[in-house]
Amino acid sequence: MFSKILIANRGEIACRIIKTARAMGLKTVAVYSEADMDALFVEMADETIPIGAAPAAESYLRADKIIAAAKATGAEAIHPGYGFLSERASFAEALEKAGIAFIGPNARAIAAMGDKIESKKLAAAAGVSTVPGHLGVIKDAAEAKRIAKEIGFPVMIKASAGGGGKGMRIAHSAEEVEQGFASSMNEARGAFGDDRMFIEKFITQPRHIEIQVLADRHGNVISLGERECSIQRRNQKVIEEAPSPLLDEKTRKAMSAQAIALAKAVGYDSAGTVEFIVDGARNFYFLEMNTRLQVEHAVTELVTGIDLVEQMIRVAAGEKLGIAQRDVKLNGWAIESRVYAEDPFRNFLPSIGRIRRYRPPAEGTLNGLTIRNDTGITEGSEISLYYDPMISKLCTHGPDRAAATAHMIAALNEFDLAGIEHNIPFLSSVLAHPRFQAGKLTTGFIAEEYPQGFNGNTLDSSEMAALACVALDADLKLRARADKAGAHKLAEDWVVMLDDLDHPAKVARLGAGLSVVFAEKTIGRRMIESDWKPGEGVHRSRVDGTPFVALIEAVPGGYRLRHSGAAHIAQVLSPRAAELRRLMPKKKPADNSRFLMAPMPGRVVEVLAGEGQEVKSGEPLAIVEAMKMENVLKAERDGTVKKIKVAKGQSIAVDEVILEFA
Repeated sequence: MFSKILIANRGEIACRIIKTARAMGLKTVAVYSEADMDALFVEMADETIPIGAAPAAESYLRADKIIAAAKATGAEAIHPGYGFLSERASFAEALEKAGIAFIGPNARAIAAMGDKIESKKLAAAAGVSTVPGHLGVIKDAAEAKRIAKEIGFPVMIKASAGGGGKGMRIAHSAEEVEQGFASSMNEARGAFGDDRMFIEKFITQPRHIEIQVLADRHGNVISLGERECSIQRRNQKVIEEAPSPLLDEKTRKAMSAQAIALAKAVGYDSAGTVEFIVDGARNFYFLEMNTRLQVEHAVTELVTGIDLVEQMIRVAAGEKLGIAQRDVKLNGWAIESRVYAEDPFRNFLPSIGRIRRYRPPAEGTLNGLTIRNDTGITEGSEISLYYDPMISKLCTHGPDRAAATAHMIAALNEFDLAGIEHNIPFLSSVLAHPRFQAGKLTTGFIAEEYPQGFNGNTLDSSEMAALACVALDADLKLRARADKAGAHKLAEDWVVMLDDLDHPAKVARLGAGLSVVFAEKTIGRRMIESDWKPGEGVHRSRVDGTPFVALIEAVPGGYRLRHSGAAHIAQVLSPRAAELRRLMPKKKPADNSRFLMAPMPGRVVEVLAGEGQEVKSGEPLAIVEAMKMENVLKAERDGTVKKIKVAKGQSIAVDEVILEFA
C-alpha cells in the first residue's frame, strides 16, 4: 500500500478523496491553482503545491507540473478524480514512465473507451447492444446533415472525446444539425482539445441508466448495480438515484453481464461506469464507458456500503478485490441532488461570487434515514468563472424510494445558502413533481415538464398559511428584541402581506407559541410554535402540530421566505401601515428591449450579427462562453442592429450590453 498520494483535482472530489485517504492512514498532497489557494481541499490536505494560473489549461491540465509535484513530495500515486486529466491515456502513460502509480485504469483501457467512436465498435465486438448511428468521424456540417437525414431525425451530435454534457446537441432538423455541429465542435475543442464528431440516432423516451463496475489487475470484475441518471438538463445530470425505478432483476442482470463483458474485453482494472440508454420497454443500448470515478458514485456507495475510492486505491496498489459478486447487496434507496451555482429563474445562468452563508443540513443517520453532503465549499468560498459551478452533492438514503425522496425534500428545505444564486428551489420542485415521484423518468423530463423554464413552485393554501405564521413569528420576535426598554406589548391586530396580498390577522400569545386567527375563512385559525432566534437562516416550527421548515432572509422592509421550491416576500405591518402601503406608487421596471444584454458573466466567443443588419425573432446574435459551456443568445423580436458594443474574445459582466437595436 502507498504511504502518500497526490490528488490531481480540486473542489468537492478532492475533499472526498482526502477523506478516504485519511481513513486509510495515507498522507495526501493537493495541487492548486491561483484561484484555489484558499479552497477547502487545500486546507484539508497534508501537503500543498501551487501549479499555475486559474485557467485549467495553465494548472489542472498541466500533466508536467502535476508529475513534478508528485516527485517533489514523494507521492507514490496520483488520483485524478473526474474531469481534467482523469480520462487521458497520455497522462496514465506519463505516470507509468515516471514510476508513479495511476489510481485508475490502465492507459490501454482509457484509450479504448475514451474514444467514443472506437468504443462503440469494441462494444459491438464484445456482444454489447449499441445505438444505430454513423461511427465514422464527420468532417463538416454538410456531411453531418447528409448523415443525419440517412439515420432519420432526431439525432444526437456528439464529440468523440466528450463527457459531462459538453460537445453534445440533439437535432430535430437539418438546420439544427448545422448550428449544433459548429457549437459542439467548438465546445469539444475548448474542453478536450479534440473536435472529432459523430452522429447517432436519438432514442425517443430514453432513460439514462448506468452500471458501476469494479475490476482488479488479476482478472476479477464485478458489478455494483445501476444508477438512474435520467434527470438531466442540457445533457448534464441533475438528480441521480440507485437503484433505478425502471429495472427489474432480469434486466439488471443482463445489463450487468454486458458491462462486465465489455470491461473484460478491454482489460479494465479500476472503478468504471458503463452507460446505457434504456427505452420504456427496458431495451438497452450501450452509450459509452467512463473510465473514472463518476460524480454520482455516492449513491452506489450508500446502497452497497462499498467505498469506491478505497477500492480504486487498493486496486492501483495491486491488491485483489476483497469483494465477490455474491457479496454485493443493494440495500434501500439513495438519491443525489447536484447543488449548482446557477439561477433557475433566469434559464439556469451561471452565478459567480462569494458564498456569504453556507449552512447545509447536518450529515448523519437518524431513524434509518441518512444525509450525506459531498462538498468543497465553506462559508466565504468563492464560485469562480473558471470551473464547474457545483457547490455540493447532497445525498439521502432510506429504506425505499419514497422515504429517500421525502428525506431529500426535507434536507433541501434546510439548506441555507446565500451570496450567490442556486438551483435548490428547482431541485425541490423536481423531487416533489408527481411524475418524478411515480418514477416515470426520461432524459427529456425537464424539457417536457418545464417547457417555459422554471418560475418557482406553487404552494397550497396550508403551506401559504404556514409561511404567513412564520413571518409573524419572526417579526414579533425581532420587535421584542428591539424593545430595549422592555415596554413592548404584543399588539393583537396585524396584516401579513405575502407578495402584495393582504392577510389580516389577530394574534394572541399562548405559552411559547402564537395563536393566529386570519380573516380569510380559507386560512382560519393557526397555531405556531418555534425556537427560532433572530439571525438564524432556518426557521423550524410546528404549525398546528405539524413540523414546518422555511428559510428566512431579511430584505428591505420585510423577509424572503423559501419553502419547497417557492420563494415569497413577506411584510408584517400594523393595519394602518398596511393601508398606507397600498397607496404607495409602484416603480416600473426599466425598458431594456432595445438591448441584447449578457445574461451571465463570460467571454464573447463570437458576434453573429453586424451593424445595420436586420434580424428576425429567434435568430442567433452572439455566443457567450461561461463555465466551460457555450450559450447562444438569440433575438427576442424582429429589429435592426444599431451598434455592436463588444468584441470577440472580450470578457463581459452580467447585464453588460452586447449590442443595441435601432
